[in-house]
Amino acid sequence: MEHHVRVIPHTVIQQEESVKEVPKGVELIQAPEIWKETKGKGMKVAVLDTGCDTNHPDLKERIIGGRNFTDDDQSNLEIYKDYNGHGTHVAGTIAAQENNAGVVGVAPEADLLIVKVLNRNGSGQYKWIINGIHYAIEQNADIISMSLGGPVDVPELHDAVKSAVKKGILVVCAAGNEGDGDHSTDEYAYPGCYNEVISIGAVSLELDPSKFTNSHNEVDCVAPGEGILSTYLNGKYATLSGTSMAAPHVSGALALIKVYANEHFGRELTEPELYAQLIRRTVPLGNSPKLEGNGLVYLTVPEHLAGIFEQSVQSVIAI
Repeated sequence: MEHHVRVIPHTVIQQEESVKEVPKGVELIQAPEIWKETKGKGMKVAVLDTGCDTNHPDLKERIIGGRNFTDDDQSNLEIYKDYNGHGTHVAGTIAAQENNAGVVGVAPEADLLIVKVLNRNGSGQYKWIINGIHYAIEQNADIISMSLGGPVDVPELHDAVKSAVKKGILVVCAAGNEGDGDHSTDEYAYPGCYNEVISIGAVSLELDPSKFTNSHNEVDCVAPGEGILSTYLNGKYATLSGTSMAAPHVSGALALIKVYANEHFGRELTEPELYAQLIRRTVPLGNSPKLEGNGLVYLTVPEHLAGIFEQSVQSVIAI
């Protein structure tokens, strides 16, 4: 039997022709407060998803290329168009550009590498995901963002993730939407529960744990995942909910963190060091660690912590 990976289940709340705002989730994690320091320029984020609306006015100047590994468009490698909407929404949360219209992503000057590993139905074979990860490695991505998951632990998928991390790539994955609201039970989706990935759970804009978010010991942190406004098909916009919407907030946050931290320390930080810099920018919300990991990603560093900024890199705990 051939197993498949699917987009993390999500809910489309509404679609809109036009908007003009910084989405509430982007504001909640304090991204605009970091833009005076960096907007993610020079960072390459590989978005492994359903493709992207490459002509969307908020995205077209951020997309630097891509590849199709699915059966859409007769498996033409050069056509990574999104027929589903999920991938376009994720891409917008990461890096929708500032253009005085539409929405703005967490890292509005980061580059997007569109790696289509899920077809128009939101489904993909494990080999497509694995090929997509290796392509992102070959393209020297800084960050891999995956809002997808499957029920089966495939060793080749785990090996691909480990290869990416070994190359210094930060791998961000949605934790999954099979949660039952009970933190004492565990719900697993792969690759989101691999120890090597940065596993992201969801909270509401009011900072309550999302009822659908998976709980397990590999959740690293949480980000907004309910009522998230972002780019959508045909140049439009949509509000969606799911851990799929939480993960790209963290992918964008890492683009900002990597630029800032590398400049601060005057060298390229390793993947474990960058992970430590992410975790020190989290705020516990008082929920079970199985639901929220280290807490909500919150990019601003309080002034009283500035003195220990450099020390934090010396005491890294690898994921």
